[in-house]
Amino acid sequence: MSGEEFVPLSLTPLLIGMFAAVACALPGNFLVLRRQALIGDAISHVVLPGIVVAFLVTGTISAWPMMIGAAGASLVAVALIEAIRKLGKIEPGAAMGVTFTAMFAAGVLLLEQSDTSAVHLDVEHALYGNLESLIWLDAVGWDSLWDPVALAGLPVELPRIALTLVAVIAFVWILWRPLKLSTFDEGFAQTMGLRTGPLGLALVVVAAIAAVAAFDAVGSIIVIAMFICPPAAARLMTNRLEMQIAWSVIFAILAAVLGYVIAGYGPLWVGSDHAVSAAGMIATISGLILAIAAVAAPCRTRTGAPVE
Repeated sequence: MSGEEFVPLSLTPLLIGMFAAVACALPGNFLVLRRQALIGDAISHVVLPGIVVAFLVTGTISAWPMMIGAAGASLVAVALIEAIRKLGKIEPGAAMGVTFTAMFAAGVLLLEQSDTSAVHLDVEHALYGNLESLIWLDAVGWDSLWDPVALAGLPVELPRIALTLVAVIAFVWILWRPLKLSTFDEGFAQTMGLRTGPLGLALVVVAAIAAVAAFDAVGSIIVIAMFICPPAAARLMTNRLEMQIAWSVIFAILAAVLGYVIAGYGPLWVGSDHAVSAAGMIATISGLILAIAAVAAPCRTRTGAPVE
């Protein structure tokens, strides 16, 4: 594929997929080490009804209504979990499971009953996103990267997820030491004067922001996969946190690139005329990377060893 074809048709979807994967994988490292990996799954379920309600109220799909809707849905989820736990006298895990699945089902029902197809918000896009459609129509080649007129026509999802990635990197960079201490020795962190509760909540909020920013473009499939698979595979590669972060970024980018390329060209290689879902293939590749790491990674036999 020449630059005249690659830049307008594949560059922006590929970048969006890569940025979304890394933005989810970075906080996912700490969630995996805190044994809270399924929070990413929970977030992707909870935000759906909030996003749909935000669209029904405002009539548009934009960053702030989506964020506010997702935040409101998260508060409702917390209230429901507490109510179910106290009234039903069941364990928190069961209350969370009931709440997350019920809210996701409610979001799906709202999508089915609402006329949201015109803005690419339906059940299919909620699961798989619309990555393939995020093309750069104003681009004519690599020279468009320096053309202000062409840059003005970039898909809005690209600057949105790029800013989100910058914010996630800044969060991890600024709070690196507190995050590291509270993740591996919460008691020691508290004796050092760190407020581990608010810090843990901030981590979940950052993960939620990454999930919401990625949700519209790549859907819940990639969001769930990238919160878990690259960090878990990276954990099997090393017992040093710095190296784990680096490995997770490599795995996230590798899954995004290979998944996007195989989704578009893989069927052609086997004689089929139809491409497959890029989001689904990216999630599949991330799962394969985790499977390979589980079999061949150097730390696979000592996953319980402490991380430095």
